[in-house]
Amino acid sequence: MKRISWTLFLLLGFGLLTIPACQSDPEAADEDAAMTDQQEGPLDWVKNANIYEVNVRQYTPEGTFSAFAEHLPRLQEMGVKILWFMPIYPISEKNRKGTLGSYYAISDYKAVNPEFGTMEEFKALVDRIHSMGMKVVLDWVANHTGWDGPWIEEHPEWFTKNAEGEITDPIGKDGKSWGWTDVADLDYEVPEMRAAMIDAMQFWVREADVDGFRCDVAAEVPDDFWLTARPALDSIKPVFMLAEAEYPTHRNNGSFDMSYGWSFHHLMNDIAQGKKDATAIDTWLADDQTKYQKGYHMQFITNHDENSWNGTVQERLGEGADAMAVLAFTFDGMPLIYSGQEAGMDKRLEFFEKDTIDWGKVSKKAFYTTLLELKRDNPALWNGQAGGAIQKIPTSNDQAVYAFMREKGDNRVVVILNLSADSQEVKLMGGDFAGDYTNVFRNSGLSLTPDMMIQLNPWDYLVLVK
Repeated sequence: MKRISWTLFLLLGFGLLTIPACQSDPEAADEDAAMTDQQEGPLDWVKNANIYEVNVRQYTPEGTFSAFAEHLPRLQEMGVKILWFMPIYPISEKNRKGTLGSYYAISDYKAVNPEFGTMEEFKALVDRIHSMGMKVVLDWVANHTGWDGPWIEEHPEWFTKNAEGEITDPIGKDGKSWGWTDVADLDYEVPEMRAAMIDAMQFWVREADVDGFRCDVAAEVPDDFWLTARPALDSIKPVFMLAEAEYPTHRNNGSFDMSYGWSFHHLMNDIAQGKKDATAIDTWLADDQTKYQKGYHMQFITNHDENSWNGTVQERLGEGADAMAVLAFTFDGMPLIYSGQEAGMDKRLEFFEKDTIDWGKVSKKAFYTTLLELKRDNPALWNGQAGGAIQKIPTSNDQAVYAFMREKGDNRVVVILNLSADSQEVKLMGGDFAGDYTNVFRNSGLSLTPDMMIQLNPWDYLVLVK
């Protein structure tokens, strides 16, 4: 029902479809191409970036933009690059869940939740973040809105109807309701709605100077909408696009730069819980490389959904939490930190109620700062094609120990992980990894030799740089 193509219609409407002029001077064309190759791309800052999810409501007792801003120096010191804000828009009153409602039941796409502050305060926050060398990505909910607000009140024809002609909540591919009773499903067969959605996204780029969007349930919105939205946004300034989906088309067609690493996340959970062993990582990687030609995954051990609905880091990963964090930060993709992760948060945050994060002890700050600095400064670990490929280092017990190497230019990183609850003594097979290294977590030297033996404690890890 949502798959009709309106790409041509909207490209024409936004003035983004043009007929290229003939190039009369081939030498000039080659010259221009050479100059382009020498210049950094408009999103060059993404190549070694990380992303941090901001839950404004729960971040501070006040739950405001101003209160969150007091934490910016710590985040800058840690090396955070991209701040992804969960939805900051007004929340619908009608059919609201809980006392405060879901961030994802939006009543007005062009306004700010008054509980968080004002539009001017948000713009000032973006300016401050930019001045500190960081970027801002907004959570965007294109699939549905709340049950009140200007769109549903003024344009009920923009919404999906059931057989009785009533607006419905989102319906899954099986034809059944997902139970998201606090939101109404948007109908992407309506071109006027599509145009209004793109206009609302452009509003935040133009008026608040945000740097991109994390797009909620992106796979439930037609592909051709994103193909139209991306150039419309880039026409204002180049934006970074993250899809909350693991759907190859999004990246392969260029509408998104990054997708969720859901399957790798679930794999880490399974290994930590003893349901799978470390060899499953190789299987995952081989399969993933056949599906994607562009972009990269966002890798994470927690986020707002996982924390609130599926369990804390400690509940899901137990003693393996740090080893899995090291894997997520050094493997292929961009790493995510969720609000409170650096504080060692060991509680599920309420989703529809106030539930403040305890910042009394930021017990994991040094750990994540080390990983963020390594990601930023070592080209071997940069994102996507900017970084080095994963090169497996076979061991004498690949079921328990996962070892790999990444190289870029003169930079090399070797990661050795005991992904089991037992001590392991294993041989590193081969010798391509041989050399003198620095152990980044112990700031000590270590020499690797061909076919050497390594002793690892349960859930132990070594991150070595050369």
